[in-house]
Amino acid sequence: MRWNNLGDLIDRSGDLDREAVIDLIDPAHPRRYTHRQIDEMANGVAKYLVDNGYKRGTHIAILSLNRAEYIMCYFGIMRAGCIAVPVNIKAARDTVDFVMDDAKIALAFVDNANRPMVRDGIPVINFDDNGPSGFAATIRPAIFNAVETTQEEIGQMLYTSGSTGRPKGVPLSHYGQLWAISTRTSGALNQDDRYIIAQPLFHMNGLFAIKTIFAQNASVVILPSFETRSYIEAIAKYKVTAATAVPTMWARVVKETELLAKNDITSVRRLMLGSAPMTMGLWDRIKQALPNVVMTMGYGTTEAGPAVFGPHPDKVPTPPLGLGYPIHLEDVRLVNGTENEGVLLMRNPAVLDHYHNLPQQTAKVLTDGWYYSGDVMRRDASGFYFFVGRADDMFVCSGENIYPGEVEKLLERHPQVQQAAVVPLPDEERSQVPVAFIVTREQPTPSFDDIRQFAIANGPAYQHPRRVEFVHELPWAGTNKIDRKALIDRARSLEASHGWSA
Repeated sequence: MRWNNLGDLIDRSGDLDREAVIDLIDPAHPRRYTHRQIDEMANGVAKYLVDNGYKRGTHIAILSLNRAEYIMCYFGIMRAGCIAVPVNIKAARDTVDFVMDDAKIALAFVDNANRPMVRDGIPVINFDDNGPSGFAATIRPAIFNAVETTQEEIGQMLYTSGSTGRPKGVPLSHYGQLWAISTRTSGALNQDDRYIIAQPLFHMNGLFAIKTIFAQNASVVILPSFETRSYIEAIAKYKVTAATAVPTMWARVVKETELLAKNDITSVRRLMLGSAPMTMGLWDRIKQALPNVVMTMGYGTTEAGPAVFGPHPDKVPTPPLGLGYPIHLEDVRLVNGTENEGVLLMRNPAVLDHYHNLPQQTAKVLTDGWYYSGDVMRRDASGFYFFVGRADDMFVCSGENIYPGEVEKLLERHPQVQQAAVVPLPDEERSQVPVAFIVTREQPTPSFDDIRQFAIANGPAYQHPRRVEFVHELPWAGTNKIDRKALIDRARSLEASHGWSA
């Protein structure tokens, strides 16, 4: 690998005066930075940390909306040999307090909006503070030689979303993440690409994309967060050529037919989607909006990285919704099912070594270097893998296993269904039954019976939703995925009040 420190991905033999970042924290006044400017400011962060006695291995947090300073700090923290901890700013305050305590955060970089999330006693440097202790006065461009790291040395610690309890700290090594980046930058990537990032940088999807972008000296338009209109308008205005995103983001993009008619987004040539399930219905709608786009599905987990699948070695085209072919056949297995369908086990240099302070949780998912993903996969005759569903999302209805993702794919084949989410509802006779929340297309809105009959006619009868609510949009969790817990709560409330759609 050509890198040693995860914070030091820049190719200084290239043109450092090329544009690196267009920061739209204030869209009326975009801030533009070259690779040289980002590099010197990341060095400035590293120099500040070393000069102020923050020792190697110290945990430094970032709590902010997406912006250029986030990137500078993320890279700079790791250049100094410290451990970057991007914190989920959409989490509840008590969860943030838990993360800060669990990681023993010594310093936090923040913006104004998230400064209140950091309790008293933890030093902060505020991006929006123009005073003598703010970011602009404290961090100056500098020369700094990034710390040489060992193979086991931790570069960043991300926290899982905590959907099943307290978030778990996932320490990730410089070496493992650099290996993952090397698998992503050996193909048809180029420095002339302009990406767009609106997914939160505290999540692996956006964070890994940023690293990949800088590893190829490309450029990125960065939005503080995802909002459909600003995302579409930024793609059109800045002629974005490549995007990495969560499928739910593009489910909202393709709904905006009037906005898309006014904004030409066909500059996007490559679209990489991951971190959440995808349906054929959404795939087709994106292709209608972007007929010439090359679309790929990515797969990864916080614990095991995003470099599990890639192109077929015999250049067989990856089918729609396919995650790809294993990068190393000997490093993936399917268990708890059949030869060609089961829960994915994987091992690779990016896999975590342990959860932070959680030996029992570690033992549940790691055995001899193999990571138990909890993701049910199907393998086709060509060796391509497809996501079926989460093993812990699966529920039983009258003795039949139901994976919500499979039902969602079926429902989205209905011509009037834009997007669907399926969750279980307790049932005395059948244990649990599937119910659906559906975003429809143009009028006329289908009836519950239309949806029911379509599902029965096109799939196993036991999968058909027993209740439906038609909604304007589906709720999101903090990582831009569908908030299934909120939908489960909503389903129980609707059942109690007899409020389902007819």
